[in-house]
Amino acid sequence: MPNCAATAGVFRSVCRLSGSTASRSVPRCARRCAAWFSPSPSWRISSSINCWHGLPGHHRFLIVCRATSGPAKAPSPTRRCFMFSLSKTLAALLLCGAASLAQAAETAICYNCPPEWADWGTQLKAIADSTGVQVPLDNKNSGQALAQIVAEQAAPVADVVYYGVTFGLQAQKAGVVDTYKPKHWDDIPAGLKDPQGHWFAIHSGTLGIMVNVDALGGLPVPQSWADLLKPEYKGMVGYLDPSSAFVGYVSAVAINQAMGGTLDDFGPAIDYFQKLAKNSPIVPKQTAYARVLSGELPILVDYDFNAYRARYKDKANVAFVIPKEGTIGVPYVMSMVAKAPHRANAEKVLDFVLSDEGQALWAKAYLRPVRSKMPADVAAQFLPDSDYARAGVVDYQHMAAVQEAFAARYLREVK
Repeated sequence: MPNCAATAGVFRSVCRLSGSTASRSVPRCARRCAAWFSPSPSWRISSSINCWHGLPGHHRFLIVCRATSGPAKAPSPTRRCFMFSLSKTLAALLLCGAASLAQAAETAICYNCPPEWADWGTQLKAIADSTGVQVPLDNKNSGQALAQIVAEQAAPVADVVYYGVTFGLQAQKAGVVDTYKPKHWDDIPAGLKDPQGHWFAIHSGTLGIMVNVDALGGLPVPQSWADLLKPEYKGMVGYLDPSSAFVGYVSAVAINQAMGGTLDDFGPAIDYFQKLAKNSPIVPKQTAYARVLSGELPILVDYDFNAYRARYKDKANVAFVIPKEGTIGVPYVMSMVAKAPHRANAEKVLDFVLSDEGQALWAKAYLRPVRSKMPADVAAQFLPDSDYARAGVVDYQHMAAVQEAFAARYLREVK
């Protein structure tokens, strides 16, 4: 075996490779390293690899090429040293890849499955226990999830995606989702699924105002959209970014409708957000559930299911208010990503979220399941039906069609 030990000095060239095609880049990286130093026979070249797993089947590599100085030698031993080290590097790569493939065999990648949102953490644990399929948590919002599958459509990473209904419609239009009709397909109401199976609802929620009462410092709980504009709530109100997060866009649609606007006229919503901007609102892109519980964000425009979960499961002094001016309820949907890398596993995931067990878990998390009624004990913890009478409906197709134009206007005139 050639002696590759360092003598007088060491110089390193580092290649960091990431992605499902990283393995094909290892020899190229090593050859480039050799080319940099091979003109001088007084340098010996070696390479090593560190491998760790990112997404299953999407491993990362750190390849370190070393050039060590020493007594002049003929080029041949240098080349032998390099090739020996490269062979060890590739052997390590193969072992790493084999381990990754074994891990990926029972994996499905879901975009936008955050543990603090809709109690996805419990749902994904149940999926693993019931089907053996591991689904890593993912903290994208609906807009980020759609943007990612569009960017990756030539070489998809995700298998399934969860998002608000308007993003499901946009994904279908963009051609980045495939058709799949999971078990219990016929139980989904006609208006809550694409007839071909590009997307389908799994649950729904009603938008309102989530309030950490203890964090108000003695102020009254706001009861209307207009209340949020009052100066006493300055710096205390949050809503998710309407240009990216579905719940943010739902907020815009609900407020616009409550203020007399229509899907063809978002003027009232823009005017409202401009006024709210003077009250220094907090506008995150991802769920701010934990920030409400901690008291950092006392008031958040959010869904009923998150507020009820905070109150009844996390035992926080949280109130949920359906604003006096009115609001809307909307579904969340899932899709099979086109050319999903782990389609068989993805089918198991989509089947489970519509199964009796999966739907029961959504209900226990205070979401309205698409296939069945809310259990009586859970429904008893909701606000009275008289409050929910203020929640209207909206044309999802129309809502999706005008979303991009609204987002552009919001970014131009408000943010």
